[in-house]
Formats: sequence, C-alpha cells, structure tokens
Amino acid sequence: MLIVMKKGATEESIQNVVEAAEKRGYTARPIPGGDRVSIGILYNKGSVDAGRFMGLEGVKEVIPVTKPYKLVSREFKNENSVIKVGNVCFGNGSMPIIAGPCAVESQEQAITIAKAVKKAGAAMFRGGAFKPRTSPYDFQGLGKKGLEILANVREETGLPFATEVMDIESFDLVEEYSDVIQIGTRNMQNFSLLKRAGRAKKPIILKRGMSAMLQEWLMAAEYIMEEGNSQVILCERGIRTFVRHSRNTLDLSAVTEVKKESHLPVIVDPSHAAGVRDQVIPLACASVAVGSDGLMVEVHHKPEEAMSDGAQSLYPEQFEKLMQMVNKIHSITGCASF
Repeated sequence: MLIVMKKGATEESIQNVVEAAEKRGYTARPIPGGDRVSIGILYNKGSVDAGRFMGLEGVKEVIPVTKPYKLVSREFKNENSVIKVGNVCFGNGSMPIIAGPCAVESQEQAITIAKAVKKAGAAMFRGGAFKPRTSPYDFQGLGKKGLEILANVREETGLPFATEVMDIESFDLVEEYSDVIQIGTRNMQNFSLLKRAGRAKKPIILKRGMSAMLQEWLMAAEYIMEEGNSQVILCERGIRTFVRHSRNTLDLSAVTEVKKESHLPVIVDPSHAAGVRDQVIPLACASVAVGSDGLMVEVHHKPEEAMSDGAQSLYPEQFEKLMQMVNKIHSITGCASF
C-alpha cells in the first residue's frame, strides 16, 4: 500500500503516519518525490484498512499496490529515480557511458585504457578486480591489488569506477574502494549478497540473470531496496537462448518494459550480449534508440592479449566511433520517458 502525503506536508505529520503504521506491525518507508512525499507500507499480510490512515493529518490519499515488487514499482514512485555517482547521473535523460576492460591486469593496462575512454567521452571506468569465471583455471582477477589499481586510475583520471563483487566475504573491501558496486548475472539471485548490497552506502548495478524473467529481475532489485539502499541501476546484458551467432541474445524489449514497470534507471551492456566485437557498436546504437539510461562497454587497447573477454572488447578507436554514433542517436531520440 502507498500513502500519498499532501503537498507541503510537515516532517511531523510524515513521522506520525510512519509511527501509526509501525504500531500496527508494518514497515513504513518514506519515498521523497517531486513536490510531495509518499510512504510505502511493507510486510502487510493481506489488505490494509485505508481508513486507519486517511484521517491522519497531511494524508492526501491511500493507494493499493498490486505488484509483487513494491519499492521498485512505479505504483510506489511514478517519477524516474536519478542515481548520482559524483557528477554522473543515471535516469535524468543523459546517457553516461561506462567503459573499460573486462578485467584489471596491470596499472599500465588500466591507466592506458582509462585515458583513452575518457578522451572519447566516457563518464565512468569499469574493470574487474574479482572475476567469476566458468572455468576454475581461467584468470580470476587481481583481487585487492586490482582495487588499488582502480583507485589509482580514479585519482589520475578523475573517472569514478564500477567493479563487481562476488561474495559477502569481499563486499566490505569492494565497497571501500569502489564508486559503484556491480552484482553480476550469476549472482542476481544470490539473496544473501543482495541483502548485503541493500545495506551498502554505494550505488548498485544489478545485472539481469542470464535466464531471468523480468519479474525475477525486479524482485532481485526489491531485495536491495527493501534493506534500505534505493540507489539501484538495472543492467540488461543479454539472456541465454539457443542461438549461436552471438554469446547471448540482447533483449531490448526488456528496456522499454522495465521502464514502464519501474522507476529505476536501466542501462545496457552490449559487450556481454554480443560476445564478438563486430556486434557491439550496432547493439549499442540500438540500445540508445530504445531509451536506455546508459551503456556499459568493454574496451581494451590490446584485446588479442586480454586475459578475459578480449573477443568482445573494442579497440579504443572503435570505442571513439561508438561514442560518436550513440551521441548522435541520443541527440535525436533523447531518453524515452514513461
């Protein structure tokens, strides 16, 4: 259930509603909006008597919520959420590009790529310090050393960075160093990890599971928000199908559908969807055309020597071309509004 407060409702009246809900055993979450505050009622078993709240000072209306995901839903918050990472914003109509290598391999590699993507117009850097790999014999990342390298890159270039967390044991370390914490496709339904992300003070990029339905993806985001972290960015990265011409199948219909269902920003990772370099730019262009709130693109200055996902990594000059193309598309279409 959603309690909508009147425009200009006082902090005292908002707190009185919260206390009234909590006295009845519910959890009440104030949700700041454009010019008024709404209060989400959680953990109610069955319907809630609206009359218990309509008489309270400052209450405008009480709205039932039908979706299984509450805090994520547009029924709870109709206007788009804007997630800020320093001066970078996701969800405000701009189109930030996150770019960098799949994995951090060395200080020289990371800083070389970071300077190249920044020059081309990237707003954030990406790089894996901990790498979940299909084979236990593949490169697993540099761990803490990788995080230190990423921090050095941020210091030298000014680019905030996103990096993946694999488990609860390393979460504190990743949170300490990173600007944005990424939860990868394999961990989308790692509920213990999602709950820990919900207690983090940093924004979370939540990638769609490789076989996840949209409701499962949104429910995973609900786990994070229910714990108190409202800074969630959803990332479509392709789903597993029976096709063999690409690594995954990029589901661009998910972008438009999720933006109708949820107020959270949705970005797209065309690199992991494609799996091959020559598909990345076309998929990136299509992602912008359907109204994504940003892109995450893999770039490597020597992809033939990359220790992870070199085949899908763009050369810096290709990334520069991508930036030129998607900026032109975005200038025409803008960010789709729902």
